[in-house]
Amino acid sequence: MEQKLKESSRQKSKEALLIATIKKMAAVELISTSIVQATSSKESTQRIELMSSDLKFLLVETIQKGLLFHKPKPPEGKISDKTFLQHLKHSLSFTLNFFTPLAGRLATVEHDDNTVSFFIDCNNSGVQFIHAVADNITISDILEPIYVPSIVHSFFPLNGMKNYHGISKPLVAVQVTELDDGIFIGCTMNHVVADGTTFWNFINSWSEISRGSDHITKPPVFEHWFRSNSYNCPIRLPLSVIKTNNSEAIPTLKQERVFHFTKEKIAWLKEKAKTESGCERISTLQSILAHLWRSVIRNEQSIDPDQETNFHFHIGIRTRLQPPIPEEYFGTATQTGTVTLKARELMENGLGYAALQINRMIAGYTEDKVRNNLESWVKNPKLYKQGGFPENDLITSSSPRFNVYGNDFNWGRPIAVRSGPGNKYCRKITLFPEAEEGSVDIEVSFSPEILTAMGSDPEFMDAVTV
Repeated sequence: MEQKLKESSRQKSKEALLIATIKKMAAVELISTSIVQATSSKESTQRIELMSSDLKFLLVETIQKGLLFHKPKPPEGKISDKTFLQHLKHSLSFTLNFFTPLAGRLATVEHDDNTVSFFIDCNNSGVQFIHAVADNITISDILEPIYVPSIVHSFFPLNGMKNYHGISKPLVAVQVTELDDGIFIGCTMNHVVADGTTFWNFINSWSEISRGSDHITKPPVFEHWFRSNSYNCPIRLPLSVIKTNNSEAIPTLKQERVFHFTKEKIAWLKEKAKTESGCERISTLQSILAHLWRSVIRNEQSIDPDQETNFHFHIGIRTRLQPPIPEEYFGTATQTGTVTLKARELMENGLGYAALQINRMIAGYTEDKVRNNLESWVKNPKLYKQGGFPENDLITSSSPRFNVYGNDFNWGRPIAVRSGPGNKYCRKITLFPEAEEGSVDIEVSFSPEILTAMGSDPEFMDAVTV
């Protein structure tokens, strides 16, 4: 115990030194901003109507994910550090030939019955490309602190933008930030036109083109399957729904930390959850998230044992419909499911019980339920909004199944992944694969008090690799 306290003290001292150092550093300097269009340079008459699963994201913020790389070195790679920006722009332009909607803008049609419909106008207005420099900041400054340095948020473009701003703003923006010894590529993508699967398919395709390919492995599929005889397309939203829900919410102070779960620790958690629940269907991810959830509530100060706690999950629906929607489907294909447990129930019944409740909720998303949700939403549309979930609720995003570390832009694989500041209004949990296959990184955005308590929680940290 004494040894652990000494290690903790040393770690805190190191963290404090690194944070103090970063605070003294210069802010990120924007060098240039340009627009990158598809190489065809032609406006298209193509339009893509938005479905109910897309439209519900209109009033919230965008998807923001970014990759950290070692800086290109001319003797070791095919790209010199003087030309890599030009190379990225050229390959991005070529990639947009396959992802034409991302170079477009949202468009609206107002109808006589006080409704409005939205679609993607594939007009090749282009994506925003920013070159920035963060002087005196190194890779170790980003990765070594216990908490993610706040400057990382400055590596992302269009911070604070809502998805409906895509009417006049780019649907995609890329910021390439040069560190002393690294490169951070931050990408912001409109969540109305894409979910995480589409986001990473685009990034994977861009890196594929950057490596010299003239085609992509997974071309996006633009046909939409979510249409039904019970409603017409385009979907019309009452103007009152948009105006009523368009409110601003100010998030409370949060910190971010990345918890590393190795393949071995994950296997141990999964086996424990299966044994305690008596259910062989408990998944790896359900075990990890149940473990995290219990630690958050265990370390919540003065929580009432009878208080309900909610955990929201974005559930992919591509494989839940018959025939399944292709993985390459371009758009947003998720629904949100919630598990609600009282604090006492969560704490007294153990890991297996919590994992089983998550498992049952997700299993309940059958094809009938998914289709019913899609159709009932059209009849009674409800848009997500900033601060729409209670501040103490937990919500997941992203997935450890996405291909994150295969994104080699022709100078090496990424060494880390981080998310931007968007949509971090409640307790946000972002899931990533780790560089080591089978391991998982969980980036959390919680209050400083909760994160400090979790870092000192032996039951939780026993499964985490520091």
